[in-house]
Amino acid sequence: MSYAAAIDGLRALAGELVTAPGAPRRKFRLEEMRTLLEELGDPQRRFRSVLIAGTNGKGSTAATLASILAAAGHKVGLYTSPHLARANERIRVLGRRVQGTGDTVAENLVHDEISDDSFAALYFRVDEAVSRLVAEGKLPDYSSFFEAMTALAFLHFAAEEVDIAVLEVGMGGRLDATNVVEPLLSVITDISLDHTEWLGPTVDAIAREKAGILRPNGTMVTLPQMREANEALGEIAVGLGARGVSAAEYVPAPGSAREGNRYPLSVMGETIEIDSPLAGQHQRRNIALAVAAAVELCSSHGYKITPSDVAAGVAKTVWPGRLEWFAGKGRRADILLDVAHNPAGAWALRSAVSALLGEERPRPATLVFGCLRDKALAEMAQVLFPLFDRVVVAAVESPRTCSVEEMLEAAAATGTEAIPASDATEALRTAVAATALDGAIVVAGSVYLVGKVRAELTGGAL
Repeated sequence: MSYAAAIDGLRALAGELVTAPGAPRRKFRLEEMRTLLEELGDPQRRFRSVLIAGTNGKGSTAATLASILAAAGHKVGLYTSPHLARANERIRVLGRRVQGTGDTVAENLVHDEISDDSFAALYFRVDEAVSRLVAEGKLPDYSSFFEAMTALAFLHFAAEEVDIAVLEVGMGGRLDATNVVEPLLSVITDISLDHTEWLGPTVDAIAREKAGILRPNGTMVTLPQMREANEALGEIAVGLGARGVSAAEYVPAPGSAREGNRYPLSVMGETIEIDSPLAGQHQRRNIALAVAAAVELCSSHGYKITPSDVAAGVAKTVWPGRLEWFAGKGRRADILLDVAHNPAGAWALRSAVSALLGEERPRPATLVFGCLRDKALAEMAQVLFPLFDRVVVAAVESPRTCSVEEMLEAAAATGTEAIPASDATEALRTAVAATALDGAIVVAGSVYLVGKVRAELTGGAL
């Protein structure tokens, strides 16, 4: 019952979104998740929660909201997906902790990932429950990777006695494993086309799936966005009697931001300084959603949160791999990591990269790219590839990976030089060798790719 065995067991459950040719697609049913959780003692009923769904920005919003709540003194569970390097990253408990001794004592915000021992113990508890339910005919099949991970997270948050859990929805919303909780708030970030084979071919259809996290007479926190999404969300919220909370008042006024995401903001009657470590103008919408959710938790649900807590929490947000910069320091070109994995994310990255490389005198630049085959490869290629002198493409570590051949064809269609690599490690080394020291390397297309490259960089390999 080791940690390694638990990870192997989880990997064996992966691939729930992969359908073999001619085989029926897996059907997801919340009833099966509820059956599993009931067998485990319904841990999700032992803490309060916030659900966050959307196409892009839900992880950034979740991480920022959890940080605000922790800065206010609450013990917070944070469940996100996917992970960059280790599965433990998905399950964290945030809070304030006194650290140090003597004159060096300080109260810091901690982000504790679930330990390997706890992860293993809880995984095998879930695995045994699933096996028992399948043997008894109460479940038709073994749980998926995400269902098992979600049950594991709920058990951990219950055992840790968190004050509240911030839960990022995996895919969609209506049938997502996280949607078995009764959230205090349902937050919906920006919606665009992604996972169309599962969620529907239009923004309207996808928005309706995301709106599945709304509750009768509940509260929806969101921002004005694409007309189709606005109309679908509004129609469903009205039908449920859900109250809408707009985060628009927390989006900074044009021109008010200084360097990066630093700007004054009026929150609960006070003007505070927002200084987020998350880069990119698109993050201002995610920060606004997190602030609006925090204010709503304070005003309607009794969570003690002050304007200064909001400022401190935003400033201490930890969410790596999103426009994350690794300076070359004269040893290699600078490297920028971003998990842009769909067209909307690609456009946000393009905006940031255009500013980074410069319009009049571009820096020599290389893109390291890999994506999953269910993503809009051709569109992402058209958005990103022409910005670069060359693209190094590699398959990612997933059964859903797009082939190198397909990515080479997409590059050819944009007229961009493309270099194949066997994996992320080779792709990174190829990019470093091909890029001048005064240039830049951007790594994007898949969380799995960015996670692998980030591990190389933080491990000191380059």
